[in-house]
Amino acid sequence: MTVALDGNRALILNHRTGQGPELPEEIVRAAILRLANAFAKGTPGVRPELAERVVAALNDGPCPAVRSLGSLGQADLPLMADLAHGLLDDFRLAAKEGISLLNSNGFSTGASALAVADARRLADALDVAGALDLEAFAANLTLLHPEIGRVRPYPGLRSSLERLRELLRGSSLWEEGAARNLQDPLTFRNLPQVHGALRDALAYAEGVLAVELNASQDNPIPILAEDRLVSVANYEVLPLAAAVDFLRIALAPALTSACERAVKLLQAHLTGLPEGLAPRSGLAENSMSEFGVPAQAIAAEARLLAQPVSYEVVTSTHAEGIEERMTMAPLSARRLAEMVGLGERLVAVELVLAAQAVDLREGEAVPQDLEPVVELVRSGAIDAWVGS
Repeated sequence: MTVALDGNRALILNHRTGQGPELPEEIVRAAILRLANAFAKGTPGVRPELAERVVAALNDGPCPAVRSLGSLGQADLPLMADLAHGLLDDFRLAAKEGISLLNSNGFSTGASALAVADARRLADALDVAGALDLEAFAANLTLLHPEIGRVRPYPGLRSSLERLRELLRGSSLWEEGAARNLQDPLTFRNLPQVHGALRDALAYAEGVLAVELNASQDNPIPILAEDRLVSVANYEVLPLAAAVDFLRIALAPALTSACERAVKLLQAHLTGLPEGLAPRSGLAENSMSEFGVPAQAIAAEARLLAQPVSYEVVTSTHAEGIEERMTMAPLSARRLAEMVGLGERLVAVELVLAAQAVDLREGEAVPQDLEPVVELVRSGAIDAWVGS
């Protein structure tokens, strides 16, 4: 037993090679929860005492300090080693418990789950901002006809059509002859299709997470019926890394389109409103035109984060040529979180411009579901709403 205990501790210390700033507490707690769930299922083959230790850390703290960089996404070894070191204190480990603490993609999975949840909230905010854009542009609302979803039955498209119709319920734009154009610019006309694709990507990522949050990520796994340990590669989380990559790819066009709509609302020849959404035409200053600059900068930065990372390959082999695979799942999750943060800022700009354009179209009542949004913009509370 003494050899096993010493070996466990040495294994953990040997993998404490993480780098960079410490992770936020919410991500560390998400990883602890993922680890606790795995231990409760029994597949790692650890004692109840260790599982209780992990649960106690989740409930009572303190939260261990974990460095953010160093995992290839083939088990988050350096990060899990920091976590294990912070959890254990003087707790005595039994055979295999050291490797059970390390062989997990708890941080990749936990961080992905948090980022995907934030992405769904952003998708909802994008729908609200998109609906207000349509109202502000006096768009042709035939783009929301229910038949569109019937003849092209993507679940996300149907959901987006229904959501946008609900947000614009009561708008005067539904009246015959209210639209200014037969066909509006593509980023207005294609809004439900672009947002629908994002929602389908979200649903796929959530489906993968539902499996990964509850699946074995261990190596080896004990097969009790055969009284043996089996070497496996369940730490290979390519499905998760690829799903989060896919979600970022789907999010990029939604953010680019939001930026394009915001910039178009500033252009008099497209909207029929004063240039730069000025209170009246002919003013010397450029009014709100300068908001187009940060919108374009934010959208450009967000697009750069959409580059997939799950197909990355190592440039050299490790452990005598054995460890030559990586998924970069932690980077995939981190980039999604950063992209969502940028998207929230872009939505705030979009809503400010759309609210101004709506105000300039005097005599047209704002749809009931959008009135609180305009009021939030006017109260200066839009940043708090987007980040809530």
